[in-house]
Amino acid sequence: MGFCQLLKKASFAGAFFVPGIWHQAAQAGVFCPAPASVVQVEVQRVVDGDTVRLKDGRSVRMIGLNAPETAKKGRTDEPYAVAARQRLQALVATSGGRVGLMPGRERKDRYGRTLAHLFGADGENLEAQLLAEGFGFQVGVAPNVDLVACQRAAENAARQAGLGLWRQSPVRSVTSLRRSGFALVSGRVSKVERNRGGIWIELQGSLVLRVAPDLARQFDSALLDGLQGKQVEARGWIQDRSSRSGLKSSQARWMLPLTDPGMLKPTSEQKIVDIF
Repeated sequence: MGFCQLLKKASFAGAFFVPGIWHQAAQAGVFCPAPASVVQVEVQRVVDGDTVRLKDGRSVRMIGLNAPETAKKGRTDEPYAVAARQRLQALVATSGGRVGLMPGRERKDRYGRTLAHLFGADGENLEAQLLAEGFGFQVGVAPNVDLVACQRAAENAARQAGLGLWRQSPVRSVTSLRRSGFALVSGRVSKVERNRGGIWIELQGSLVLRVAPDLARQFDSALLDGLQGKQVEARGWIQDRSSRSGLKSSQARWMLPLTDPGMLKPTSEQKIVDIF
């Protein structure tokens, strides 16, 4: 059976584990090697594709990676959710259940989880390995953006090779948005505006991208000003503003906060083609 057929089988089966795929994807190269300052910790269990529970009781949310969601609150597993969890389990097992931990500049999320980068016994960043194999999306949330560049390169390797989540384009049009949550979206910029609330980039189809005032200096001002009329791709957590009081009918229903410049890029009109 060929590599592409194996990948399709893994996608359809969800929990189907294909070691050959991981081996072939790993040939793309080493991304984000571990610094000397990592602390060794013992993993109790892998919760999902981007979260682990340590034996000391801490829950660790991996920085820079957003893996597909496993079933919860009446929703089914997202594509590759089970495969992502299994791959992370395999990476942890290969390291003997111990991983290197490098806490982020911001050390906790709103759920009380530890925010950190994890590294295998071979010194490779586990988030980058999962990204390079197509088991998640790269995200940058300031101030935890130290490995953004190399993790983005890892994702690009999977995207160019059509691995995992990139076997078919996961990028959605703005008009297809139906609920909040993480998404990759594509649309045309109708207006760029600045006010006390930050920088607002409106896309046709009722979506506005927002750069908060304290993050504005991280973005290329000239680039943002030149986006009007252009097609862009953005990623992040979509928020539904329709339930808020005071939202005017002329304002976009959906909002996507941009927390790193890598979450927004101009694109061509050409659609991503399924190479398989």
